[in-house]
Amino acid sequence: MNKVLVAINIILVVAVGYLYYYNFSSKKTVGSFTSNTVSTKPGNSFINYQKIAYVELDSLNENLIYFKQQRKILEQKKKVVEDKISNDYSQLEARQNEFFKKNPNASPEEVQQLRAQLAQGQQQIEEEKQKQSQTLNAQSFELMEGIQTKLRKFLAEYNKEKKYQFILTTGSGLDYLIYKDSTLDITKDVINGMNKIMKPGANNNPIQ
Repeated sequence: MNKVLVAINIILVVAVGYLYYYNFSSKKTVGSFTSNTVSTKPGNSFINYQKIAYVELDSLNENLIYFKQQRKILEQKKKVVEDKISNDYSQLEARQNEFFKKNPNASPEEVQQLRAQLAQGQQQIEEEKQKQSQTLNAQSFELMEGIQTKLRKFLAEYNKEKKYQFILTTGSGLDYLIYKDSTLDITKDVINGMNKIMKPGANNNPIQ
């Protein structure tokens, strides 16, 4: 999710930089407009045709029902994996303790053989742990990609009426919006709309 947030905020910086350049370059040319330039009559100023809105990602993540349900499933699967790994290590330790309990006078060769078996068992556990972690990471990435795709489609439809030229995102961690006018916040609309199109049980590529 952090990688997605980083990518989104890079886009945000480019957009803000563009607005900064456009605004100040426009001020330098005041008084030299020709008949081909944008009209300055009321209702057609820079502030009116450069429409901007933003979405609070933290709020979206916490209120998007489908995302919360799928995230809970991932957390449960992660816990199952962690419990199994812990149990497997406990079994190795118990095996070692049982060996020395039954063989207090074991020869160096027998001890060396046990250690080799334990090392092999530990390697198998770590390989399984890595495999399961990769699976969970892939499922998490797929979840985020699916939500991002749905979000883009929703905003494209939503913006047919709103006519925003920029819809930015903001959130904790990496946030380049040092000031936000709350009247430009469309998070509530996005949450309501996304919850309608991503209802629980719908065909949204749920995690199995």
